[in-house]
Amino acid sequence: MHEANRLKRLPLYLFTILDELKEKAKAMGVEVIDLGMGNPDMPTPKHIVEELREQAKYGINHRYSRPTDDVEKALKKAIADWYKGRFNVDLDPRTEVLPLIGSKEGIANFCLTFLNNDDIALVPSPGYTVHFNGPIMAGGILYSIPVTKENGYKPDLKSLGREITRMAKILFISYPHNPTTAIADLGFFQEVVEWGKDKDIIIAHDNAYSDFVYNGKPAPSILQVKGAKEKCVEFHTLSKSYNMAGWRVGMVVGNANIIRSLEKTKSYIDFGMFRPIQLAAIKALTGPQDCVKEIVDTYRRRRDVFVGGLNKIGWNLDMPQGTFYVWAHIPPKYSALTSMEFAALLVEEAGVVSAPGTGFGEYGEGFVRFALVEPEDKLKIAVERIKKVLEIES
Repeated sequence: MHEANRLKRLPLYLFTILDELKEKAKAMGVEVIDLGMGNPDMPTPKHIVEELREQAKYGINHRYSRPTDDVEKALKKAIADWYKGRFNVDLDPRTEVLPLIGSKEGIANFCLTFLNNDDIALVPSPGYTVHFNGPIMAGGILYSIPVTKENGYKPDLKSLGREITRMAKILFISYPHNPTTAIADLGFFQEVVEWGKDKDIIIAHDNAYSDFVYNGKPAPSILQVKGAKEKCVEFHTLSKSYNMAGWRVGMVVGNANIIRSLEKTKSYIDFGMFRPIQLAAIKALTGPQDCVKEIVDTYRRRRDVFVGGLNKIGWNLDMPQGTFYVWAHIPPKYSALTSMEFAALLVEEAGVVSAPGTGFGEYGEGFVRFALVEPEDKLKIAVERIKKVLEIES
């Protein structure tokens, strides 16, 4: 039995490698502190869980989900209303909103919907894994755009030659940015929309971390830009803001024609979400939002403890401005190691799991990413363990 050739083009899945490293450390008796995967550790707010529990009682909610039924229409309206309240963006819930089984699923199927074998996907690197794995799985051509600290982790779109943009069909962007934690203002999105005006390129913004900004200014939606709906769609998720990662609830909004095509693809692949989960998602979007602020404030405190601790022991890092990650360059002492080798060293010697930068694309080499998905006391222990590995005097 031979796998499809497109699977051979994919790198080994990052978190498969991390799981192997964790199991190896556990077998050696090491108590592992797992900061590798961005897997929220806090519970889903109670009012959302209670709604799921209540709605699961009714047999009618256990049938297939159909896009024209009342529950599905109500979820689309809740998403549109949430976007209006959060970003002041007007959306037609019938044509400009599509619920997803998590934004990762939506992005993968989005690539399958639009990419032919000779189509290019423009993907900033480093970036979220499905932004480059999705195009490869769809059989498209991946073109990595380097983003660095020097350019604010923003892609230099004007540097792309006409031979590239002529073949390009999708541009992915994502701010607040995973893994680098960079943020972007509305001016950046205005520049992106202006750049795309004379090009046949779909602009896809992944806005999964819009609530996770620590400079006091809310993260914008690209759809706030005048004319953005002509070329743009935006992916979002309930995974992070509401601690609903395992529930698999996401959405894509924006250009109606793009969404119609993606909906067509999905109609051949899935039957939508479990209805009680959809009803619980409505409760999340329309219910009290103080839980979101509490979640974000918790990550802010964790960020301050962990990054502050690393800086104190001599690993000098910039304070993340967004997301709940820490993007850390490999310390000079270990600069000869690859990011995978350094991540393995941290697991073996400190029992601390990080994600090697190379897992986020070719331009992630030289970095590791920490996810702040452990309580503050565990993060303090992680800092102490890392200190012993780095052998840096405080």
